[in-house]
Amino acid sequence: MAKLPGQYISIRKRFKKYFKAVDSLGKAAKTSGPIKSKTSHLIQLAAAAAIRSEGAVHSHTRRALQAGAKPEEIYQAVLLLTSTIGFPTVSAALSWIDDVLTSSVP
Repeated sequence: MAKLPGQYISIRKRFKKYFKAVDSLGKAAKTSGPIKSKTSHLIQLAAAAAIRSEGAVHSHTRRALQAGAKPEEIYQAVLLLTSTIGFPTVSAALSWIDDVLTSSVP
């Protein structure tokens, strides 16, 4: 498993009750319906791209890969957003995906 970002670790250590609640919310959302893990990470990847969250794009790219997504599926999940979030935002997200797929980001 990849090394977790320092900010994530810091929040987890400093705000234990808060982090437990956030973690529980994420688990509840994932088990609330029929969507499989791979698809849920592709959805979350698309949302991360839409809000221009580099760290979340890195994280959900790694998680989607671990859940069995192929690089082509990961790229398509973001390319599909072009008419919604615009080419510059898609381009940025693709570069963050490339960070992970070329292993320059842990």
